[in-house]
Amino acid sequence: MTAPTPQPGILDIALYQSGKSAFEGVENPVKLSANENPWGASPKAVEAIKAALPSLHRYPGTDHQILRDAIAEHHDLPASQVICGVGSDEILHLIAQAYAAPGDEVVYTEHGFSVYPIVAKAAGATPVVAAEKDRVADVDSILSACNDNTKIVYIANPNNPTGTMIGGNEMSRLAAGLPAGCLLVIDGAYAEFADGYDGGASMVETHDNVLMTRTFSKLYGLGGLRVGWGYGPQDIIDVLNRIRGPFNLSNMQIQGAIAALEDVEFTQQCLRDTLRLRARLAADLAAIGIPSDPSNANFVLARFADEAEAEAAFNFVGKQGFILRQVGGYGLPDCLRITVGDEASCAGVTQALRAFKEAQA
Repeated sequence: MTAPTPQPGILDIALYQSGKSAFEGVENPVKLSANENPWGASPKAVEAIKAALPSLHRYPGTDHQILRDAIAEHHDLPASQVICGVGSDEILHLIAQAYAAPGDEVVYTEHGFSVYPIVAKAAGATPVVAAEKDRVADVDSILSACNDNTKIVYIANPNNPTGTMIGGNEMSRLAAGLPAGCLLVIDGAYAEFADGYDGGASMVETHDNVLMTRTFSKLYGLGGLRVGWGYGPQDIIDVLNRIRGPFNLSNMQIQGAIAALEDVEFTQQCLRDTLRLRARLAADLAAIGIPSDPSNANFVLARFADEAEAEAAFNFVGKQGFILRQVGGYGLPDCLRITVGDEASCAGVTQALRAFKEAQA
């Protein structure tokens, strides 16, 4: 018999590599590789998840109405234009599935999130890379990469793994300059950490070719629960709901996300601490000769002299019990991404990197 053959492009997809959670020979290392909330999830979210356990035999609602209502109220958005998914990743996949096909092109930036080329290839489309300038998305470069075959542009703002972002005027210029029929997808996974930024919601309201995605995995500490959402024009949301799995979120996911959203006091404290420690971490690293760009996320991208030094630093601090994120796969082999942890974690990783620098001298 002849073995089944997957669709063109599928075998070209490299498996996604997440941040490491273990380091050989080290017990209970501090994981600073996945941009997780070091204070965990809201206790109220944990209780809501526990309370949902007795209903495991019941199917959840197919329209996520109560979660969409909660998101809409919190962000002052129309609930009908909100879609929920298994993390924002699922929504990124649905967008490519619905709007890209063989012969189409999908544009993303040079150091953009590695899921973008995956979803493009899964849809049979061709991913196209637009160059960045000093690790910052460049609108002119993105527009130059577009043509009549371009159906989607994905941009993370703030970006992962650089932490950099572009302002509203540039984003509006990007949306206005795209080819007819091209959708701009603003990935706002880290939007909460950027002061005064709405993640692209206001752009959705003024452009008919813009959709934003958000997640509960970062600030809300629900990475293990897998809940994300998107906000876009009604006709686009209706299209995505046609191909979304009807029971893609469980009752536990829905109730946990609602409780996390409602626990404003916990969330705001996590945000204040993250912003404070992010500034301290960046300043402390700079003081020992490790620069980073101003970050608008819950991590900093530490830059080293070259790939060899970054590799040596990764291994050195790993043996000291701190796991960082190597980002060579993002075209940044001379960098390490460091999640903003709690007080002890930030102080500890800085001390470990200081010892590394001293040993190198």
